[in-house]
Parts: sequence; C-alpha cells; structure tokens
Amino acid sequence: MGQDREQSNGVYIMRVASMLTGMHPQTLRKYERAGLLEPSRCKKLRMYSDEDIARLRTIKHLVDDIGLNLAGVRVALQIQDTVLKIRKQLASTDLSTNRRKQLLKSLDESLMVLDSVLGHTDEFTYAGSSSDSKH
Repeated sequence: MGQDREQSNGVYIMRVASMLTGMHPQTLRKYERAGLLEPSRCKKLRMYSDEDIARLRTIKHLVDDIGLNLAGVRVALQIQDTVLKIRKQLASTDLSTNRRKQLLKSLDESLMVLDSVLGHTDEFTYAGSSSDSKH
C-alpha cells in the first residue's frame, strides 16, 4: 500500500464501515484488493479504523466526484501519503526554528492545494500541524 501512517486498531466491522461510507461491502473489498487500504483483521473479520473510514471517504470522493479511476486514486493517495510523511519528518528534524517554520509553511500550503483537489480536509490530514509549526 505504501502508506507510512499509524494504523490504529480497527473498530468497525465491514457492515458498519459500509454504512458509514455509503459504499457497498463488495466495493470495500475491491479497494482492499487494489491496495488502496488495508483494514486490520480479527480472525476473518475486516476491522476498519477511523483512519480507514476517512481514507474510504476520500476514495469515494475521488471516484464519484472527481471521476478518477483506481490508478488515479492510487497516485493521488500516494502523493498525499508522501507529503504527510515528509511533513511529519520535517516537524521532527533538527533544523533552525526559522527554516523549519518556513519549510512547514510551504508544505502546509502544498497540502492545502492537494486537499482542494481532493475536495476535503480531514482531522487526520493535519493532525498536530498547528502545534508543530509553532516550535
């Protein structure tokens, strides 16, 4: 999948995830097979986390509203994951305060452009960004 995000334990079974996202369970399976997300498992049950639900909503928007195919969705999500990973690394890197603030501001601007293309802002997208940029 190529994501470097912390995967919290799943709390929603597939039927609930389906209701929360407005997607058919078969669609959730298709996105998992395509490598767009990887819900945790409890025995044979797929367990979806809040992060998984947010990702599924993003996928739904990209497919239904933007008109991307699965290859396009994969690229958009990889870009988002990469930018978020870089942002997290920048926030923890030992740089001068001014340089780090400058880089974080630039990256936040890029994230906002990406979010405008993706058409959403999730609490997971900017988790901690305001506190990070103040250090």
